[in-house]
Amino acid sequence: MLQFLIVLAILAAVVVIVGMPIRRARIARVARPGDPGAAPARAEREMGPVGFSEVAELEAARDAKYREIRDAELDHRTGKLSDSDFEIVDRGLRAEAIEILSELDRLQAASPEGEPDVQPPRSPTGPSSANGASGAD
Repeated sequence: MLQFLIVLAILAAVVVIVGMPIRRARIARVARPGDPGAAPARAEREMGPVGFSEVAELEAARDAKYREIRDAELDHRTGKLSDSDFEIVDRGLRAEAIEILSELDRLQAASPEGEPDVQPPRSPTGPSSANGASGAD
């Protein structure tokens, strides 16, 4: 019984140690204002909690669809998908991506501030441009 508890404690320590970089990466993505991964946090600040959930879901769906397209392209390049299969899969994935982007554009155009984009364009100055916006009266 004591051996079981020791093994369980070691296993728990390993899980915590291995999981720390993953948690840090998630926290860092939200903390950096210039990072596209921080878009959901910006969306919540800009659109409020109600609009945030829809925008965040669409942004997640968009990112997932982009990954699916890249995966299909990789499968085609490595020979896992034939040319005809790739054309069918690619056409469907891109059509779904267009629907997601259209809905995202519609929501962003209807945002309370009237700002068309949730993710501000990247500037050469980096995060310092976000500090200038807070000084507006």
